[in-house]
Amino acid sequence: MADTVADTVELLYSIDPQNLTVDQQIALAQGYAALAQAERLELIQQRLYNIHQVISRWVMHATTADGPPR
Repeated sequence: MADTVADTVELLYSIDPQNLTVDQQIALAQGYAALAQAERLELIQQRLYNIHQVISRWVMHATTADGPPR
């Protein structure tokens, strides 16, 4: 059993689809799709965090430059 996400990814990509039944191949494809979705969500989270950091800096700058926010 995989202990980490990295182990799971490694396990997922080590599977040879040629040796699987059709149902197993479908399940493997679903696993690939879930992994791709998780990677996209991680990328979105990183971008949102970066945007949050920029906005926080703007607020800090505005607060220190002009006094308290109105």
